[in-house]
Amino acid sequence: METMEVVQIAIAAAAGTSVMTAFSYLASESFGRLWKEPVLLNLVTAKAKTDFSPKRKSVFGWIIHYAIGLAFVLCYHLIWKYSDARPTWACGLFFGAGSGLLGICSWSFLFRLPAEKPKIGIRQYYLQLFIAHIFFALAVVAAYKLLLQLY
Repeated sequence: METMEVVQIAIAAAAGTSVMTAFSYLASESFGRLWKEPVLLNLVTAKAKTDFSPKRKSVFGWIIHYAIGLAFVLCYHLIWKYSDARPTWACGLFFGAGSGLLGICSWSFLFRLPAEKPKIGIRQYYLQLFIAHIFFALAVVAAYKLLLQLY
């Protein structure tokens, strides 16, 4: 993979994950619910046997969240590179919907891990999560379009 591709993937992942996170935090505050993915990741992994301090555990959720965003963008990039698909707005909607469904499946599994389940309003959270992934994918497309214009 070329250096520019790596930079493009990293910038798009940071942009997409940041937009998604901003949406989730806004929705969380607007509806008075805990729908903040990094915080929820910390809650579901809190019982994991780690020697992390509470501060490091807090950072752990953010690292996981951005790493997952990076993995999604890497998949998008490979599809765009090795197929006829391109980073278009329609493709962003399609990828966002698919990523949202995958996110819902993943969280369904993660919420089974802790003995004490977070009280978040699960159906509303999944709707918010689905929409957040659409924002994620559209932000990734926007970053790709902007970077393609610059280079």
